Amino acid sequence: MEIHGTVQDILQNKGTEVWTTTPQSTVYEAIGLMVEKDIGALVAVEDGQVIGVLSERDYSRKVVLHGLTSRETLVGEILARPAIIVQSSDSIEKCMQLMTSHRIRHLPVVDGGCLLGLVSIGDLVSWVMHSQRHTILQLQGYISGEYPG
Repeated sequence: MEIHGTVQDILQNKGTEVWTTTPQSTVYEAIGLMVEKDIGALVAVEDGQVIGVLSERDYSRKVVLHGLTSRETLVGEILARPAIIVQSSDSIEKCMQLMTSHRIRHLPVVDGGCLLGLVSIGDLVSWVMHSQRHTILQLQGYISGEYPG
């Protein structure tokens, strides 16, 4: 089944709010923001440019397992770099391919150097489920003779 839609379609549904951190912030501050906002990742920005993504996964694998402390470790020390980004015109399939091949769960959306949003694996799964549901309803209508075309 072909999956239709673009990153822009997802952003129109979920919104464009995105939370950021800097490489100079402590991991403790960043994790605190994630907890406060109930999110799993922050986009790291430096001088107005997206430079990476910090996820809960980075924290558990690069701080906890290495015996570092979140109050002393800087985001820049554990940041997944470079940021794998997408544009708002990119397809859902491209996002899925990037996440799979790079084993990541979050993609910053950047157009013309401006951060527009963040797309997660959960956003993509929801989009695919919605698309499948729509296709099934169309097929059921066609089979039952209710399909207008």
